[in-house]
Amino acid sequence: MSTQSSILLGAGCFWCVEAVFTGLRGIISADPGYAGGQVDNPSYEAVCTGNTGHAEVVKVVFDPEEISLHDILRVFFTTHDPTQLNRQGNDIGTQYRSVIFGDEEQQRVAQAVKDEITAEQIWPAPIVTSIEGPAHFWRAEEKHLDYFARNPETAYCAAVVAPKVAKARKLYRDRLKTPA
Repeated sequence: MSTQSSILLGAGCFWCVEAVFTGLRGIISADPGYAGGQVDNPSYEAVCTGNTGHAEVVKVVFDPEEISLHDILRVFFTTHDPTQLNRQGNDIGTQYRSVIFGDEEQQRVAQAVKDEITAEQIWPAPIVTSIEGPAHFWRAEEKHLDYFARNPETAYCAAVVAPKVAKARKLYRDRLKTPA
């Protein structure tokens, strides 16, 4: 019987993060939602204002016997730009911040991976990803679940999500559920 663990990851638009992680072996689920804010049960529209304090996140549930937290965090740090403060590309605001919400052990692993990525000089600027304690997760509305899989032809998905998914498939080909 396998065990399960979960972590909340914010890396800009949650459609991108969900699409990247859904394709990896060992990922049980990747649900978009909101965390880190002051309002209970926020709506997408409220979070988009930037006034609730929430970040768009994905709750990644995984089997640590198939994929380690270390490997999940390497995927996280290499498939979005963790050097951009409160934005990813044209998605601007604190709701798009690069953030990891986790318990003490997850924070320790996150800091170690952040330090590794920094030492490897993968990014040309300092990593600004915030590593924070546990936060309440509010699942996003149904229309946001599996968004890329259901809407690959939309302009945003074609221009923003698809390239991130392609990058993840190229970098982590050996970890895909099905060959790319």
